[in-house]
Amino acid sequence: MEEVKMGLMAAIVALVMLAGVVAYFITIYNRLVALKHNVGKSWSNIDVLLKQRHDELPKLVDTARQYMGYEQETLRQVIEARNQVEEARQDGNTKQVGKAEEQLRGGLGRFFALAEDYPDLKADESFKQLQSRISELEDQIADRREFYNESVNNNNIRIEQFPDVLIASRLNFKAFDLLEFEEADKQDHDLSSLFGGQAGPDQA
Repeated sequence: MEEVKMGLMAAIVALVMLAGVVAYFITIYNRLVALKHNVGKSWSNIDVLLKQRHDELPKLVDTARQYMGYEQETLRQVIEARNQVEEARQDGNTKQVGKAEEQLRGGLGRFFALAEDYPDLKADESFKQLQSRISELEDQIADRREFYNESVNNNNIRIEQFPDVLIASRLNFKAFDLLEFEEADKQDHDLSSLFGGQAGPDQA
């Protein structure tokens, strides 16, 4: 009888331990799922802004064409870079979005610098409104990019840590790419400052 009781107690202890282990791994799994969805959510926030800027840029360029007759190559480069960003965005290619963003931001910097030589363009109300809107979007993209990269770092670190890596590797949780711009291309593109500081500096 005593042996039966001991066996029963051992079985109960084993079941409790097993339940604890299962609960622990469920907790880890749920944490990994939450991190993955945070990355997706933070990217969606950037995606919305990229779409909005994608729609605004052609309006800006069309307005500028009326005044910047000798700068067609610069305007073409802006639209080409804008299309490259859109293509990478639709493909979900974060690294390519970063590279295309470098080209676009550099082109916009040159574009707004050249616009300084066209007083009539700077005085155009449609142009001023579009420039202000795009500068605002640039600032928002910079903020959302910081949050996205933080979410990616949290995810990527967690899936490499023990014991999370045991579940992550078996259930195909993956690392995500950071949205990065080259340092040289992130500097000196304060688009709004070229027009009297209508919005904050570009932090991306």
